[in-house]
Amino acid sequence: MPKVLIVHTNVTRYQGTTDPTGLWLGESAEFVDELQKVGIDYDFVSPKGGFVPLDPRGMKYTNESILTIYEQPDYVQRGLVATLKPSDINPADYVAIYYTGGHGVMWDFPDNPELQTIAREIYNHGGYLASVCHGIAGLLRIKYDDGQYLIAGKKVTGFTTAEEIIAGKKKVVPFLNQEVATQNGAQFVQKRFYKPFAVQDGQLITGQNPFSVREVTKRLIPALQK
Repeated sequence: MPKVLIVHTNVTRYQGTTDPTGLWLGESAEFVDELQKVGIDYDFVSPKGGFVPLDPRGMKYTNESILTIYEQPDYVQRGLVATLKPSDINPADYVAIYYTGGHGVMWDFPDNPELQTIAREIYNHGGYLASVCHGIAGLLRIKYDDGQYLIAGKKVTGFTTAEEIIAGKKKVVPFLNQEVATQNGAQFVQKRFYKPFAVQDGQLITGQNPFSVREVTKRLIPALQK
């Protein structure tokens, strides 16, 4: 059965600081929760493979469903301890790729050529590219063979500049997702800060912030079930 590939970060800190970051747990766990409800299989990959750190700030935003996934030994082993490396992945095995967030992704998602190739191949055989919050960083610089950005001319969303300011991280992150998306030709759309919101443009499905995971799955899962 075709599977979904979930991408986690390996970055443990805001670069140049001792401030820890990593995966925002809910952005992965809520997604897995929805896949499990409908019996869609999944794998986890990270830029380096192996260990995935958790963003401590994200642990303040857990609930019963998130913690239930976090307590599953399979989730811990495959998603946090021993994620696959990009070289382990055959894109033909997947019908979608989903980029999770947490500020760590800002450093190891945007310029990873192996992940870009995987995503491009999934997209080219009719699969879906999805992200939530900072996870859009993994989509920003994917290019077609002719050099055109894949997001050019498409509606996308992600963690906004306003939300970055509210989070107090505007001066720490290496770039602003909203600015780069616009620079690379996308039509960046958004709702009021920290409100659930997702947008679909063909095979591209993106969510604005940590509270938008299930808005992404509401669009992705029906598409995969067709």
